[in-house]
Amino acid sequence: MAYEVTLITGDGVGPDLAAAARQCVDATGVKINWDVQEAGLDVMERCGTPLPDAVMESIRRTRCTLKAPITTPVGTGFRSINVHLRQTLGLYACLRPCKHYPGVRTFFGETPVDLIIVRENTEDLYAGIEFEAGKPETGELIDYLNKISPKRQIKSGREETGVSIKPISVSGTERIVRFAFEYARDNGRKKVTAVHKANIMKHSDGLFLATARKVAEEFSNSNIEFEDRIVDNMCMQLVQKPELYDVLVLPNLYGDIISDLAAGLVGGLGMAPGANIGPDGAVFEATHGSAPKYKGMNKVNPTALILSGMLMLRYLKETEASNRLEQAVAAVIAEGKEVTYDMKPNRDDPTAVGTREMAEAICRKL
Repeated sequence: MAYEVTLITGDGVGPDLAAAARQCVDATGVKINWDVQEAGLDVMERCGTPLPDAVMESIRRTRCTLKAPITTPVGTGFRSINVHLRQTLGLYACLRPCKHYPGVRTFFGETPVDLIIVRENTEDLYAGIEFEAGKPETGELIDYLNKISPKRQIKSGREETGVSIKPISVSGTERIVRFAFEYARDNGRKKVTAVHKANIMKHSDGLFLATARKVAEEFSNSNIEFEDRIVDNMCMQLVQKPELYDVLVLPNLYGDIISDLAAGLVGGLGMAPGANIGPDGAVFEATHGSAPKYKGMNKVNPTALILSGMLMLRYLKETEASNRLEQAVAAVIAEGKEVTYDMKPNRDDPTAVGTREMAEAICRKL
């Protein structure tokens, strides 16, 4: 059986990483018909858009995409392609495993960190409902908010205050918490922790927590423990005793932040794969960005996107191939010979290899 998969090559270091991940997935023996598509800054210069219609058509057709990093300008320019894809395609669940592999340099190398971050992808502040300071509609909104909530006055100077709205729904929370429990059940996990700030944001995070508790009751006979943590305390807990945690389920913004923190525990974003999953398909991508300063240099660590390919194989029910790919990655890292500069004890180590050479080493292990 052959699978149709969209491969988005991205920009910056994206093309190097896409080639490495494709090579490793192919080396498992699983038959993939790749539909290669371009998106990002380079495409925007040629086509006037970073996400051409052909890319979206391919993603919708194959329902399975491996995407290399794409640059999002800070503060100006087009809105994040990643956010657009998640919201447009209904990819409500962001799955980000953070697992320590022996041989990776980290302050937590002696700690058995093996976390699954389950992040809600479509709501919260990332819904993008914003009002710019200085705009008439922003002033009208502030005046209205001050009128209905006089005890919580917002500074209403028209040039002074920008506003973002944080929507969290019962239905959105139910499906992401249920996803977390089902993932835990299907993968032999023992505990789900809901992360929130319900002590302060009682009607948004409070709703998230109350809904999570109701969903947890549905799984009361599954031997999966449920607990909750306030997000700032969760950050401290992960740094002090990450081995106590298993599956974390979080609203969108906290999930983004905590997944980077957890990646830091296991060696950095170069070790952090990701999956965005919805009812009609999935997009697999590394957690890190496009690192444009390294474009075309064959230098950066390909592990995160290769492990994203591993998650893709697991999604396609190619479990044996997925396990072999992860084992091959782990073996190359443990040997520490054919790895990129960031995985060497000394970053100036002349024995460090490039992106392509590390991928070839993983293929040989396969």
